[in-house]
Amino acid sequence: MHFAVTCLDKPGHAHVRAETRPAHVAFLKANAEKFPIAGPFVSDDGASMTGSLLIVEIEDRAALDALLAEDPYAKAGLFETVEIRPWKWTIGAPA
Repeated sequence: MHFAVTCLDKPGHAHVRAETRPAHVAFLKANAEKFPIAGPFVSDDGASMTGSLLIVEIEDRAALDALLAEDPYAKAGLFETVEIRPWKWTIGAPA
């Protein structure tokens, strides 16, 4: 099952993102089979990161919640909001 996870950073927390980013990227790479698509939202000028979009392939919502709880960004309290929706990959999906 796929889920779309949309996370928006807390205002004034760019330093938390910068300090935690190496651990977050390592977490994504260590779980790459579960994150076929991942990347940051950026400001209109592209100069700063403002949140994250993750497409996660995982068994169910309980497994997703457990996985996301281990994300260094989540542990650091970076996100103001996290929205999770089941998602069907239709266009551009691997065969």
